[in-house]
Amino acid sequence: MDAAADHVVMQQVREGDIGQLGILFERYSGTLFNFFLRLTGNSHVSEDLVQDVFFRILKYRHTYREQSRFTTWMYQIARNVCMDDRRKKRGEVELNEDDLRSPSSDPLPGQELAQEQEFRLLRSALAQLAPEKREALVMSRYHNLKYEQIAEVVGCDVGAVKVRIYRAMRDLRASYLRLKREKASCGAKKQQNTLPITWRAKPDR
Repeated sequence: MDAAADHVVMQQVREGDIGQLGILFERYSGTLFNFFLRLTGNSHVSEDLVQDVFFRILKYRHTYREQSRFTTWMYQIARNVCMDDRRKKRGEVELNEDDLRSPSSDPLPGQELAQEQEFRLLRSALAQLAPEKREALVMSRYHNLKYEQIAEVVGCDVGAVKVRIYRAMRDLRASYLRLKREKASCGAKKQQNTLPITWRAKPDR
């Protein structure tokens, strides 16, 4: 997205042209939905949080500053919205596999099915990260925010952001490998339990 164009539109919203907010909604509602989905694992919750972000953008439009980058300001609001929702739910993250499926629900053959299973494991591992690590990783790896932007969003220095993302990647890898081992172990047990029984013919008497 064009940061300069976003800035102009947001200035118009701040000055009272509320209709211009629709432009920003068209540009960023999908981005915010994906952001929340990766943090909450629930599509219905994510839809509600997107609406809350734009409600707060409208409510606090007068706090937007000339020197601000709109997306950084937007993610600050989004983070606050998510934190408020997390407090209401006592920090619990429910992972809904149906919500985290790929957009296509068509049957996937062979290699594509295996890839989809790997993605599910990765999503499950991401959901197990501590909230502050998950949000930093999502902003960096999924939404391509620079370390400086993330630092401004979360309110810390760049060095702390780098450490947080490094630890998040380390924990994500550990969770992913553990889930993969568990899946392989369950698959082996299931296969063992379904092995055919070889019957020996009784001798004639």
